[in-house]
Amino acid sequence: MELQVAGTPAYVYTGGRPFDAKRPVALLIHGAGNDHSVWNFQARTLAHHGFAVLAPDLPGHGRSAGTPLTSIEALADWVVALLDAAEAQRAGLVGHSMGSLVALQAAAQAPDRVTRLVLVGSVAPMPVAEPLLAAARERRAAAHAMINQWSFTPRSQLGASASPGMSLTGMNRALMARQGEGVLATDLAACNAWQGGLAAAARIGCPTLLLCGERDQMTPQRAVKPLYDVLAQSAGGARIIAVSRSGHAMMAEAPDAVSDAIRHHLGS
Repeated sequence: MELQVAGTPAYVYTGGRPFDAKRPVALLIHGAGNDHSVWNFQARTLAHHGFAVLAPDLPGHGRSAGTPLTSIEALADWVVALLDAAEAQRAGLVGHSMGSLVALQAAAQAPDRVTRLVLVGSVAPMPVAEPLLAAARERRAAAHAMINQWSFTPRSQLGASASPGMSLTGMNRALMARQGEGVLATDLAACNAWQGGLAAAARIGCPTLLLCGERDQMTPQRAVKPLYDVLAQSAGGARIIAVSRSGHAMMAEAPDAVSDAIRHHLGS
């Protein structure tokens, strides 16, 4: 469906079911250089298990109009505005990578709007290597190749797929290539610049689940500990699940495990 968010058209995938704000709302926020389609499996699962799903293309991504927002704070404001546009009073927020930072900031600044929080492939801060930042600005194809190398396990890079007949790395390369010029560079710069993650985590008042890919090279499990430690001491508390046989792109590599973990956390 299409919504007007802050005066600009935004595309929102609802998981194949009409959106009904009377149901528990799950808002899924994609990562850098991506769009709603990274959540297709999870969105459909949630929509067919009693949730009202909002999986938007962030501004300037996918089928949403506008230009990419340049800070995590601005993206968090946009997410809250999306809830207003959908007439959803409260929602469980689920974010992947950059989207996890957006979800974290939105939950900290609008605690009355967020019921539960799921951070997928998340660390705070989230520094981005300078070679990747430079490639995103100047050599998109090289940046896409780096991201594929670091996001997927060797099994997936050799052709293993949870969706028979589909190349996960090929699909991800096509997804990144269809985004507009400058989108990936803007997103990565926003991640790299944001230093408010641990302060935001300390203010979280709802239960939080962190999902970590067992073989994640971009946000490895050891790097998650500072964020987890703060969230575990927050008012809402936190727990962590390591998703086996998956890397940073765990929604594609382990779709059932990720969907089940999100569904159980949001519904508990």
